[in-house]
Amino acid sequence: MKILVVGSGGREHALAWKLANDSTKPEIFCTPGNAGTAALGTNLSHGATDLDGIKQWCIENQPGLVVIGPEAPLCMGMADQLEAEGFRVFGPNRAAAELEGSKQFAKEIMKAAGVPTSAYETFTDPGAACEYVRQRGAPIVIKADGLAAGKGVTVAETTEQAEAAIRDALEGNAFGDAGNRVVIEDFLEGEEASILALIDGENVVLLASSQDYKRAYEHDEGPNTGGMGAYSPASIVTESVLEKVKTEVYGRTLAELKKRGITYKGVLYAGLMIKDGQPSVVEFNCRFGDPETQCVLTRWDGDMLPAINGVIDGNLSEEMIQWKDEHSVCVVMTAGGYPGSYAKGNTIENLDQANAVDNTVVFHAGTALDGGTTVTAGGRVLGITSLGTDLPDALSKAYIAVETISYKDAFYRNDIAHREMKRLAE
Repeated sequence: MKILVVGSGGREHALAWKLANDSTKPEIFCTPGNAGTAALGTNLSHGATDLDGIKQWCIENQPGLVVIGPEAPLCMGMADQLEAEGFRVFGPNRAAAELEGSKQFAKEIMKAAGVPTSAYETFTDPGAACEYVRQRGAPIVIKADGLAAGKGVTVAETTEQAEAAIRDALEGNAFGDAGNRVVIEDFLEGEEASILALIDGENVVLLASSQDYKRAYEHDEGPNTGGMGAYSPASIVTESVLEKVKTEVYGRTLAELKKRGITYKGVLYAGLMIKDGQPSVVEFNCRFGDPETQCVLTRWDGDMLPAINGVIDGNLSEEMIQWKDEHSVCVVMTAGGYPGSYAKGNTIENLDQANAVDNTVVFHAGTALDGGTTVTAGGRVLGITSLGTDLPDALSKAYIAVETISYKDAFYRNDIAHREMKRLAE
């Protein structure tokens, strides 16, 4: 069977890697893919948002499955378009993907459904938004309403920072059309965790818990990024928390969507803040998280295709997914300057040696092939992911591999999983 994976990041390399290792041995295509996916199958030239070009390729090549990785094509309606042509597609339709496409829509759904989340207001006028911030005080969170590649969120420690973020979005066009409207949310206290769930329109199966690290610098300082690393499982996500997530978050959200005539089929990511055993939703993503996917899929025991088919066919069950006992860690290596401006085209060395570290996979994100040489081609360059008997073992392997790799101005955090390690030491 031919499988097409749409996208070019670490998430897509992880999905392609997991599918390529399926017992049915499918033929893997990625568009546009990266240097890592090129080793698993065939990279195509279509950009992830080239809906017409990808549809035409599918018509000509008849893949048995299309897995849509990034949020942008989902929010543009790629799943709808391909399903209308008769293709089997893993990914929500456009109406369901609006949970990520619009922060305002997601908050409206949560409020109507009684999903635990922070209080919020939405603004298009900078003056009114700044006045609201002065009334609420800091810390406070400013979010671009639309898709901003993980960079449209400012956790403002002061009202001055909040007002600057508001004016950047609404007046400075920092996020283009995505920032024409901002959602201002109360700051949630607690510890973050991520839960991915597969949903077939009715049935919900939660995947293994993880915790990612969004801030660029150690000690969780600096600007927000798409993610600097992650680990799985996260002990803060207890069985009690999981039960609340399944009923209070996923159950209520899906019921509210259904009331509005929207069926959700695909994966839904809930970014959570957990305090005193109570989860609250920070955000929804309509696709696999990155770098959480790298951690979760390396712990997935056995084939992934049965669960994907279960989502598409509406017969998803818990029995389709098993987990390894091992812990996993993903450490993201970035280009110097990320999430600001950064150089591309730097040669990456020692990838084979890093991949040779025990139970380690180097997932590519912002990479490309220049002749036979792998070079940097994005802000988040690699996601080095290791399995270990426990968290310290996984961390040790991951950082050995990270330190093996070299390219000009490489950057990474040395403290991934620091909260969990502190808990282990107590």
